[in-house]
Amino acid sequence: MIQPTDPQPAWPRTVTEVAGGPVTCVVCGCRLTIDDQTATGVWHHFSPLGGRDARGCRVACVELPHDASGRVLLGVPA
Repeated sequence: MIQPTDPQPAWPRTVTEVAGGPVTCVVCGCRLTIDDQTATGVWHHFSPLGGRDARGCRVACVELPHDASGRVLLGVPA
C-alpha cells in the first residue's frame, strides 16, 4: 500500500528556508564566508588566492563581494 501524500511536508521547500547552511556563489558554486571584520554582511569566496578560488580555478567573481544569497554585489568595493 502506498502512503498518502502529505499536503504540508515538514522539510523546507527552498534553500533560503534552511538556516545555518553554507552560502555558495550562484555564478560558480564556490563556498562563501562572511566578512567578520567590517560587519557589513558582505560575503567573499573562501580562501581566494590571486584570482583563483580555493580549488585553484579561475573564476570571474572570486575577488568580488557577494550578498547572503550568493549573488555578486555590483558597486560595492571589495
